[in-house]
Amino acid sequence: MHKNIDALVDPQGGARFLEGLENRHFLFALAISYTETCAIPGITIAGKNPDLLQYTPPADAEFLNFGYCRCVDAVPVSPDGKPTPGLLTKTALEAASIPNVVINAGSKITPMLPYFETGIPFGKNITVEPAMSLDVVSHAVEYGRMMGRCLGSTTDCLVIGESIPGGTTTAQAVLTGLGFDARVSSSMQQNPVSLKHKIVDVAMQRAGEGDPFHVVSNLGDPMIPTVAGILSTASSQTKVILAGGTQMAAVLAFAKSTGYNRENTAIATTSYVIDDATANLVETVRQVDPVPVFAVGLALGKSRIDGLRAYSEGFVKEGVGAGGASLAAMLKVGTDAESLLSLAEGQYENTLKSK
Repeated sequence: MHKNIDALVDPQGGARFLEGLENRHFLFALAISYTETCAIPGITIAGKNPDLLQYTPPADAEFLNFGYCRCVDAVPVSPDGKPTPGLLTKTALEAASIPNVVINAGSKITPMLPYFETGIPFGKNITVEPAMSLDVVSHAVEYGRMMGRCLGSTTDCLVIGESIPGGTTTAQAVLTGLGFDARVSSSMQQNPVSLKHKIVDVAMQRAGEGDPFHVVSNLGDPMIPTVAGILSTASSQTKVILAGGTQMAAVLAFAKSTGYNRENTAIATTSYVIDDATANLVETVRQVDPVPVFAVGLALGKSRIDGLRAYSEGFVKEGVGAGGASLAAMLKVGTDAESLLSLAEGQYENTLKSK
């Protein structure tokens, strides 16, 4: 096991999952999506202001590929210097020469680069109306299965990340609706737990109970069924890492109804999500299906840059598949957290210089 990677939930299964992946081929897929739930005040810090939230997912995709944003004239750094986690993902992918593809899984704004188009509409505010229709959920799963067959056949390990503002709230709603005792993480240092529970309670009163497709239709977001579909077919061909925190627990929970090869399935996130006392990713995955969960230790607490060091202080924590991308880089080329930190600091400075 790599010194910066801890296998949780199922350590032996985690060791088997990683066996043979060193120096192998990885492919990173970023699913970008949107839920109008993110516009509820106090839910997320993604984006500089509420009007820019819809641009966060495509901007993350563009930054990952170009090093700057095209769809919006803004640097992917908050006013007080906290960068998008896409910076960590970009650093890791470039360090290990890992290719990436972008999947539009219901983004409100399309990115200005080549991408897989699903035609899935963005998700609605779950406190007001269903996130999407049952037909949309079914289409998202089927389109995901098509992409999973394609992507899974091209690599030794498919790493799937996401970018969707407010996605932890819809993940909380889906996990609750499916009957799991889950607590999700947050991009904020102070997780707005009570607000999330209030939103979930309102949505649950409107939606009622039902099967998993009903739950995701009413309480979820388009990313969840799309990634579940990708997992279902890709995991039959290759190993798949769900790169993210508690949102990927919601994907895993829904994927139990769409099917997947659990021997080829794992979740990877940063240690900052694992350390979040307001969340319970490990316990949630144990309830859902005890697949390996990898905690990737990054050295951001040692950074000379305040915005990067903030990750270790409870801000942002994860996103854009940062933990999974870092794990892939460590396995493919043997890099470590300190080396990735140095590269990330250089990437941060180059990003600010570009504006």
